[in-house]
Amino acid sequence: MLDFPRWKVTSIVAFLVALMLLAVPSFLPESTTNSWGKFPHPRINLGLDLAGGSYLLLEADTKDIATKRVELMREQVATEMRRASPRIEIGDISTRDGTLSFMLRDVTKLDAAREVLNKLTAGVGMTGQRDWDLNVVDSSRIVMKPTDAGLKAAVDQAMGDATEVVRKRIDELGTREPTIVRQGSNRIVVQVPGLQNPDALKKLLGETAELEFKLVDLTADPAQIAKGNAPIGSIVLPYPNNPQGAPVIAVRRSPTIMGDQLTDARQSFNQQTNEPEVVITFDSQGGRRFANLTQANVGKPFAIILDKKVISAPNINEPILGGTASISGSFTVESATQLAIALRSGKLPVALKVVEESTVGPDLGKESIRAGILASVIAVTAVVVFMLLTYGRFGVYANLAVVINVVVIVGVLALLNGTLTLPGIAGFVLTIGTAVDANVLINERIREERRRGRNVVQAVELGYKEASRTIFEANVTHAISGIIMLLLGSGPVKGFAVVLLIGIATSVFTAVTFTRMMVALWLRKARPTDINI
Repeated sequence: MLDFPRWKVTSIVAFLVALMLLAVPSFLPESTTNSWGKFPHPRINLGLDLAGGSYLLLEADTKDIATKRVELMREQVATEMRRASPRIEIGDISTRDGTLSFMLRDVTKLDAAREVLNKLTAGVGMTGQRDWDLNVVDSSRIVMKPTDAGLKAAVDQAMGDATEVVRKRIDELGTREPTIVRQGSNRIVVQVPGLQNPDALKKLLGETAELEFKLVDLTADPAQIAKGNAPIGSIVLPYPNNPQGAPVIAVRRSPTIMGDQLTDARQSFNQQTNEPEVVITFDSQGGRRFANLTQANVGKPFAIILDKKVISAPNINEPILGGTASISGSFTVESATQLAIALRSGKLPVALKVVEESTVGPDLGKESIRAGILASVIAVTAVVVFMLLTYGRFGVYANLAVVINVVVIVGVLALLNGTLTLPGIAGFVLTIGTAVDANVLINERIREERRRGRNVVQAVELGYKEASRTIFEANVTHAISGIIMLLLGSGPVKGFAVVLLIGIATSVFTAVTFTRMMVALWLRKARPTDINI
């Protein structure tokens, strides 16, 4: 057990040195490490409570999800009935009270209609329920109502998608290590370290970024539009920046092109007016549809709609065939950039509103870091003094292992691109305090073996061998607790668990393997007949 050939010594030293080198950038100013260029310099990121930043709690309106589901189903029903062969004629589709209902013009096609509609519904997980209930009333009216299980599944999917969209938008801002997690069924927690002004963040995350292109209804009566009435097949939408003065406009209901067919969106400047604009690029399918739209409607206006508001309604002067278009309006450079980010990251499947916000100043974070460093220094100093006074030379080896362990933990956190929070510092201090437990067990066991009359080599060998079992079992129980906190906890609890688990692994290696190597090398060189321990 005390046999350490040269290759093993070299491997252990090289491994520890490599991890310690990974910790170096974290102890240097960021301006210094940034000057290294492409040279790898992983460093620990500081959490919201240490670096300061913005905290937002977003809440989704589940009623909005239900409304969108009903509207989407209305369009699907209308489309599939037209595509049926033979075509199934139906009357106007009502969406009152969140329920779809419509009349069949030919009751003999009831079975064909039910078959078409059954294809539009689906089962919900393993519940045995479908997402829509389908009923026939008075032999000619079909009523479709979303089930509770279907709505719950839709909310869960929408919130999952919304969380990813929020993550993409925040990543576009260039922030480091944001925390975006779901809370409950309809809330999202957003923590962005280093961002002191949450207003831009709130505006960016508050935009649904649902982009649509619809033809303007030129047949609509302006007087009726002003009253909010539109012809059948059209809807009235607000048009705040209408150059003609009217704050509303009528557009065709059926969407022609949707924003989810975009592949890119960038802020640019209009070559003629030099005003900020957003240049968008469609995918192949969207490009073809946009080209067909502009070819078939030259000379007619079409509306560019963002989040149910018309931001521009230009005339189609000529076909646009390149799959690229520009969105102009009353943009500033900042607002155009934010719109481009929102469009690139995709539309939010549900509107989000801020229900709680706070800003953590960097001064509080600096004070926390200062207190954490002070606590760490005190803990290390106390441990070093105790081990030196109690175990002499073996205390020196244990102290060296503690110092190396601290640096190695920082290196591992940097390698994993981890984020250090205030609870993480608490885990750090706790790890320092418990790091010498293994050496205490080993040294006490060596003392016991010497009292039994064992010689130095036998006492040391049995001390490490017998104590290793207890050390392993004790750290397994600690690791189980840490894993449970990591899996079930969130935020501060998870930060504490990460540091604790890393500390357990590194402290066992440094306290057992590293110190055993140091003791073995000393015994081989000095060959003492007695030890002071």
